[in-house]
Amino acid sequence: MTDQIVSFVADELIAEAKSQTGFDDFGEPPYREGLEVLLQTYDLNVKDPEGRQRCRDRLVMLLATRLKSEHAFKTIPEIAEQAIKAPIFVTGLPRSGTSALLNLLVAAPDNRGLLQWEAQFPEPWPDSEPGQEDPRYPYLVKALEQTRNSDFAKMHYIDADTPEECVLLHAYTLGGVQLGFEIMLEPYRSWLLKQDLEPLYAYQKRQMQMLNWRNPGAQWMLKAPAHMLGIDAIMKVFPDARFIWCHRDPVAVVPSINSMNKLIMAMYAGDFSHLDSGEIGVTVMEWYASSLEKGLAQREKLPEEIFVDCSQGDFVDQPMAVVERVYEAFGLSMSDESRAAMQAHVDANPKGKHGKHEYNLAEYGLTPELIEERFAFYTDAGRWPISD
Repeated sequence: MTDQIVSFVADELIAEAKSQTGFDDFGEPPYREGLEVLLQTYDLNVKDPEGRQRCRDRLVMLLATRLKSEHAFKTIPEIAEQAIKAPIFVTGLPRSGTSALLNLLVAAPDNRGLLQWEAQFPEPWPDSEPGQEDPRYPYLVKALEQTRNSDFAKMHYIDADTPEECVLLHAYTLGGVQLGFEIMLEPYRSWLLKQDLEPLYAYQKRQMQMLNWRNPGAQWMLKAPAHMLGIDAIMKVFPDARFIWCHRDPVAVVPSINSMNKLIMAMYAGDFSHLDSGEIGVTVMEWYASSLEKGLAQREKLPEEIFVDCSQGDFVDQPMAVVERVYEAFGLSMSDESRAAMQAHVDANPKGKHGKHEYNLAEYGLTPELIEERFAFYTDAGRWPISD
């Protein structure tokens, strides 16, 4: 295979998605501009032939899922009747404990997260009824079992039933942070920063309604560091939303997220040795520093009682104490069953259970001093419970 035969022509991908599904209505919000910019970004930055094919195949899959979802929205009126009440969004810098905290909270039977298999297959299987097992589910279980010993699993363990970042649903709009590495590359990075995020969250709400129709939940718990950029948009779409903000020393965060970014790029884009790792490293730092700045500024305009702060260190040392604080702050009732389920999750998941991933700060063109200087607005404020 050569890269010349991997086409990045938008009309061709759209035609493939329509052919696969038999549908032709993509619904709202508009998707074409985002698709075009993503294709341009992959074409400019992804040189590995197999990586180009993976990126192309993924975009066709996103388009096809969008078509199937729109068909479900139009043919299943009960979806629009689903109420999403007072969702809780976990956010903060990546690698600050957001995933571990969400995993613990969603262990309680009353709490509902976006599960990995649902992020992959949000649309219902044809003619399926609520509560039925999706026939695609067991295949994803087997596929993820193949990744158990990977470096990625050491950093971010997943199986079909682990809760995943809800911004994965934004990908079906052909916008949002996508897989995370696209936002470090041009022209997609600059394009996304100019976009209004409210339509992405409005689409996410429709997807959540569809998932809630398929498998109802009492209290939605969602998470993504990318929510730092979207606090205002979230409040427009979910005016009763609450937030848990996780904190950690950026000197520990930045090299870790760079390492994860590198692994994801390798998984999808293949060989990217032609890109300057130092330049990307600084870009990653800047993306999350500016996201944090924007998120904290948006937070200042909102009532403080809709936020709970926790440090990564506090969560590691006393996870159930953090949970108790969240429940008390938001007036949630914890049943004995939920308490037992969450404690069992803590006991079964000690720190480092899935291995430790090592990384080298210098590999990404960074130093502790450079990170400290860029995040001084955060670490020197004396307001946030920051731990290393």
